[in-house]
Amino acid sequence: MELIKYYFPNLTERQIEQFAALYDLYTDWNAKINVISRKDIENLYPHHVLHSLGIAKMLGFKDGSSIMDLGTGGGFPGIPLAILFPGSHFHLVDSIGKKIKVAQAVADAIGLENVSFRHCRGEEEKEIFDFVVSRAVMPLADLVRIIHKNIRKEQINALPNGLICLKGGELAHEIAPFRRQALSVELKDYFKEEYFKTKKVVYIPL
Repeated sequence: MELIKYYFPNLTERQIEQFAALYDLYTDWNAKINVISRKDIENLYPHHVLHSLGIAKMLGFKDGSSIMDLGTGGGFPGIPLAILFPGSHFHLVDSIGKKIKVAQAVADAIGLENVSFRHCRGEEEKEIFDFVVSRAVMPLADLVRIIHKNIRKEQINALPNGLICLKGGELAHEIAPFRRQALSVELKDYFKEEYFKTKKVVYIPL
């Protein structure tokens, strides 16, 4: 939790309380429904919460923005981003019902009001959003194909609407079809922990 306060020093008391509550909630739920690797739960803040917040290093969402988190699992990156950007709405989608159940229970427990949830595949979701965010659920080309229909035409943010994705490792082949318009940031430039050495945030306007 100290990591979150260190990298995001302007959090309100309410946001600090919400972030602080995540560890016990996820530890408790993870014992019942495995949404995070059992060996990795103690790294909840660097590997899951802070990693999710890396998206904010690409773009700070304006109030009134709507964002879909596709393949949210237990709520990443959607729940940490919803805490950080209380003026934006986050719609968390996953094809596995028990994972959505955990994300919804965590959001309810911390009083997160700017989130909604749906148990479905990305192809079934027809709503439109300013952005779709995702954490390495599938190759970029597949993601783009699925979510193209979900991107709103009207713009309100500093970047044109599109996809913002958390990725790791070698990405040249994945980005190649979009290289003219894609942007990427290296999270190691912002977060000094070893975990972020190969982590990137990739943005593709749509």
